[in-house]
Amino acid sequence: MTITLITGANKGLGYETARRLIDEGHTVYIGARDIERGQKAATELGTRFVQLDVTDDASVADAIRTISDAEGRLDVLVNNAGIGDSRLGIDSVNGPAALTTFDTNVVGVVRVTQAALPLLRKSANPVVVNISSGLGSFWAVTNPDRHESHTCLVVYGASKAAVSMLTVQYAKAAPDIKFNAVEPGYTATDLTAGFGGGRPVEESADVIVRMATIGQDGPTGTFRETAGELAW
Repeated sequence: MTITLITGANKGLGYETARRLIDEGHTVYIGARDIERGQKAATELGTRFVQLDVTDDASVADAIRTISDAEGRLDVLVNNAGIGDSRLGIDSVNGPAALTTFDTNVVGVVRVTQAALPLLRKSANPVVVNISSGLGSFWAVTNPDRHESHTCLVVYGASKAAVSMLTVQYAKAAPDIKFNAVEPGYTATDLTAGFGGGRPVEESADVIVRMATIGQDGPTGTFRETAGELAW
């Protein structure tokens, strides 16, 4: 049985990824800040819930301890929890908002990954999937053929570029674990509700599920989207 933890999984992409991985036979722990919403999602999915706030060291430690006590290892970690810029444009940028975004999107990945490393190293095939974005790809945001080049989310894009770099650095620092970043695509979720549009979560979750189910010969240190590898 594959033991999987997905952060920010009570709704949206995290929820759909959990549903798909449960169908693949994984034992999935969904992490969420809100206990009521997290428990409701776990009940709907028929899976397990851990209270997990990626901005809180104690919350992260408690969640990992719960999984350790119950399972003794962790095979797959999906760092999905994240927040976005509330508005387009430079006028919405300020220091406190930037700190909040980076604390969730970037430092949160570090908190959870570091706490999970001992459990991941007890797996025969440890895998970490970091949810990044094409808005964090230097290639995509400077390529006029890509929609990312026409969208300006200053802090969110910078935070996702940091997530991608974390992925590369972790892949080098921990070669016994496969680390990959994914761009799920512009998706209709609460994160994008203020902008409109977006494709269904069922479509965007494909690349996350694909990278969460790679075998021992799977890649590490890569950046993937639905169509294949994405340039950094």
